[in-house]
Amino acid sequence: MFRALYSDDRGNMFDEGSLAALGRSWNEIWELRGGDMIPLPEGSTFAMLPGRQAVGMSPATGEALAIWLRPRMSQASRTRGGEGETPGWAVGALLPAGFTRTLLPAFVPAGTRQAHQALPLYGYAAVGMGDGQPYVAAMKTDDPSRWDPREYDSPGLRGLVDARLRECPGNRILRQLSRCSLEYHCFTAQNVFYRRWEAGIPVSPACPASCIGCISLQPAECCPSAQTRIDFVPTLDEVVEIALPHLRDAAHAIISFGQGCEGEPLLQSDLIARAIARVRAEVRGRGFINVNTSAGLTGAVAKICEAGLDGMRVSMVSAREEIYLGYHRPSGYGLADVEASMAIAKASGVFVSLNLLVFPGLTDREEELDALCALIERAHIDMVQLRNLNIDPDVLTGALPGPRGRVLGIDVFVRDLQARCPDLRIGSFTPSREEVSCSARPG
Repeated sequence: MFRALYSDDRGNMFDEGSLAALGRSWNEIWELRGGDMIPLPEGSTFAMLPGRQAVGMSPATGEALAIWLRPRMSQASRTRGGEGETPGWAVGALLPAGFTRTLLPAFVPAGTRQAHQALPLYGYAAVGMGDGQPYVAAMKTDDPSRWDPREYDSPGLRGLVDARLRECPGNRILRQLSRCSLEYHCFTAQNVFYRRWEAGIPVSPACPASCIGCISLQPAECCPSAQTRIDFVPTLDEVVEIALPHLRDAAHAIISFGQGCEGEPLLQSDLIARAIARVRAEVRGRGFINVNTSAGLTGAVAKICEAGLDGMRVSMVSAREEIYLGYHRPSGYGLADVEASMAIAKASGVFVSLNLLVFPGLTDREEELDALCALIERAHIDMVQLRNLNIDPDVLTGALPGPRGRVLGIDVFVRDLQARCPDLRIGSFTPSREEVSCSARPG
């Protein structure tokens, strides 16, 4: 039995040894079983969920019970209404890249002011204690070696940032990336200064969609954004000043437009196309130029593909139009336009990935799998990258229509996706040129 975990108001975490840990799939509460759980990966972070009361299952009755804290004691009580008792808060884990959660933390609203405040935009996963160590409801979906947290936030990072800023004192993108590196601990931003692997280059302050879980811009009454969006459009020289040396010198070099600190990069397709043409004139056959996009602007996709784009990663929560429109809330385009953009990219020899935003109880429904497989077949998609959807679970379930059909479980969903699409690459990260055996054309 995995034992329930809970937290007090100060973030101290406790093990409720008499109750079994529970997880959540959409709005259903599930017992955490051995097949759901792996030891907590290194680089994970525990997160207290204030306003969400922890629950555990009585092994004797199978009943889900709320966890309460007795005054001035770390011991939990399962008896509601005791004098001075306060709710024990639910606990979740935030996973490192390369791990996909299979269940959400289970909780009940506590009826406090905090319960009405949306949680920060992170991908919370269910946790429990077993064999003297913490476990998490997750599965490994890629090799995270280049995204291992131990490779980032090194003691020398600030010196590298300061040195690069001295080299390029007028580059506003580098100033933005320095903040993303040091304040937000963004790995693609840090790679610019480490001069390696995938490096992000933000270019767009605007977006034609209003995704519910947008991490760079939220209405004031909603959850706080995880990052600050850029408020300028860079010049061609500012983009090339970063892109050219990275493609020329970095190991497994990738430059990616479309970062967490910007809007939709296709709104700056002219700038991106000119930047691609300029760097490819000097650096041929090396590095991989990628765009992370909603892909709704077909003309813009055609323009950057013609300029020499190597890869396009399309963010999507669902291949079903009802769910897609409800989450992404696009303006001026729809799911048919996104599919048309993917066809344009494939015709140009571009490596096309789906950035599938995974949410247990939604993604792993039979009808979702059917729609996704049909889209992959029609569009000849090369890869599905699994990403945990960063959002308060109640915000999402309250905003979208309830999904229908049988829940497979995330692990079965991934297994069946691979079986039905045997040529599909499934992972979590954009591959470099050296790692892609596909139709991506040479520089």
